[in-house]
Parts: sequence; C-alpha cells; structure tokens
Amino acid sequence: MSNENTDEDVKKSIRGYGSGSVDAVISVEEVSRQAAEMAEVIDVDQLDALAGGKPFVSIENLRAGYGKMEILHDINLRVGRKQSLCLIGPNGAGKSTILHAIFGFNNIFSGKITIGDEQEKMDVTALTPNEKLSKAGIAYILQDKSIFPGMTVEENLWMGGFLKDQQLQAKQAAEMVFDKYPRLAARRKHSAKVLSGGERRLLEISRALVMNPEVLLVDEPSIGLEPRFIDMVFEILYDLQHNEGKTIIMVEQNAKKGLEFADIGYVLVSGEIAIAGKGDDLLNNPKVGELFLGG
Repeated sequence: MSNENTDEDVKKSIRGYGSGSVDAVISVEEVSRQAAEMAEVIDVDQLDALAGGKPFVSIENLRAGYGKMEILHDINLRVGRKQSLCLIGPNGAGKSTILHAIFGFNNIFSGKITIGDEQEKMDVTALTPNEKLSKAGIAYILQDKSIFPGMTVEENLWMGGFLKDQQLQAKQAAEMVFDKYPRLAARRKHSAKVLSGGERRLLEISRALVMNPEVLLVDEPSIGLEPRFIDMVFEILYDLQHNEGKTIIMVEQNAKKGLEFADIGYVLVSGEIAIAGKGDDLLNNPKVGELFLGG
C-alpha cells in the first residue's frame, strides 16, 4: 500500500477568524487585500444613522498612532448611548489603536473625540487616561493579565477606585460589585492568582465598574477563555449594556461572537473603516463571513 497521501488526505480544516472552519490558510496580508477590495464608501450620515441619530461617542477624522507612525487614517466613529459597537478586522488593522486613542494611550495627530449627549458634549481628545476616567466616565478593560496576582480580590477592586476622593468611597463601590457578583464575593479574601480564567476576566471588568463609568472600552474579552467562560463574559457585558445603560466599544477576535452581541459592527482594514453596519447585517454579509466568520 502506498504511503503517499492524496490531496484530500493532506487538506486540513482549520479554524476561521471567528468560528467555523475553512479549507485553506489565508494569510493576514491576503485577508487585508480581500477586505480592502470589498470596502464600501462610508459617510458620516450612515454612521450617525447606525447610532440612532444621537451619537454619545463621536470620533471625527482621527489620525493617530505610535511615535511618529500613523496607524489610523481619518477615522470616523459613532456610538449611541447604551449601544454597543464591535470592531473586527485582520491583525494590524488598527482595532485596538482606536481604543487606545479614545483612552489616551497613543499619539493623536489630528481629529477630535467627544463624549456626551448633544447638549453636553465634552471634547476629550487631549485628556489624560486618568482624566478620561474621572471626568468623562471612560473605562478601559485590558486584554488580559491586568489584575494584581499578589493582592486579594477585594484589594484588586479597591485599586479600581484609586481616583475616588476617599478610600471609603472605593470600598463602598467594591461592596456594590460584590452584591452584584456573588462569585467574586465568595473569593473576596482569596489571592487573585488562584482565580480561574473566567473569574479573572470578571474581576477585570468589575474593577473598571468601581468608578461607575459611562463608556466601557473592552479589548478582546474572550481571549484565552474556555467557551463556558466566554458565554459568561458576554452575559455580563449584555447586562451592563441593557440593564445598567453602559455604552460599549469592543475589539473582539471571535468575530461571530462579537457581532452577535453588538448593535453595530465596523470592519477595519489598514487603519480605515471598510464596512459599517448593524451587527446582524454583518453576520449575514457573505463577504464578511468568508473572511472573518469561518465561511
């Protein structure tokens, strides 16, 4: 019997960008090329309409990056109050750079970022991260490993309130978190390093909530988590949006999960918005599906 394999034998099914399977490996460069080819003309009126005509978070013609390197090229963005936006796209497209720009982690070369309703818009472009949290109510939830492993769960939450005027206020806010999430309350005196992956992510989200922010910037909430914990994290985010009225801007590598969750989806390619639409519409877009949803 021959030891040679047929083409079918050697063809391996691999995971797509989000979920499902495809029959060939597509490089990041090829994904970017194909995504650029399907790019649409995106105007501000379209983005305003997706935000219900009343944007709460607005980005105007933003150019931003790191050092002198420009990553984002004239980006516009709109999210309404209590809405959620998911940013998807190939690696290096500038998704996390948008979150960094909103929170003040990189250099802004031109453009403007505002937060608030029409009558109370605040220009936050030049504010520091601390000012954006304390004055504008913007909180950033990092990708992973942002907890203090040597501290207890309780102490980690207190650190989330470091901008509170008094230590007592931070502790009171932490107690509200414990009331909301019994899973954390049961481990309040435990060292954070013994938490499961899902519990760590819950702690990271909860620590941001201690400051009672209006806007949550969530970077890769599912990264490194088992499926059961991914579902738990998205249930928590759903509760924060729909029951507590938080506005959420998210980067998510599991594009299918992110678009299922979000009201709005943007596809980014090479620092520009290629496609913008309702989350459900992007889920049903065959071109988006082929490149980012596993076929």
